[in-house]
Amino acid sequence: MRKREHFIGLWLDDIEYRHLLKQCVLSGLNASTLIRHSIMDVNIQPKPPDTYAALLRELSAIGNNVNQIAYWANATKGSGKAEIAEAVALVQRAWRLVKETL
Repeated sequence: MRKREHFIGLWLDDIEYRHLLKQCVLSGLNASTLIRHSIMDVNIQPKPPDTYAALLRELSAIGNNVNQIAYWANATKGSGKAEIAEAVALVQRAWRLVKETL
């Protein structure tokens, strides 16, 4: 049995149809889902750019590296200038990536 039991046909003019298709592309949703979300007052967000996934992976790797440096510094009760410089460079790289992407 279908989850949704009611069907509504909808006539659109060319302008409305093109606008609907544009909204589908921007949101990454199909027309049916987009219309259902609109009816239920769901906040429809634009689909994030593909570069966001790569940025998140890169930030995760940088965060892991900084955490490893912090763990090592805490375990040995100290850290050298090289480790601090590396951590600073990683954080600066992360900041630069975020600024370039956004």
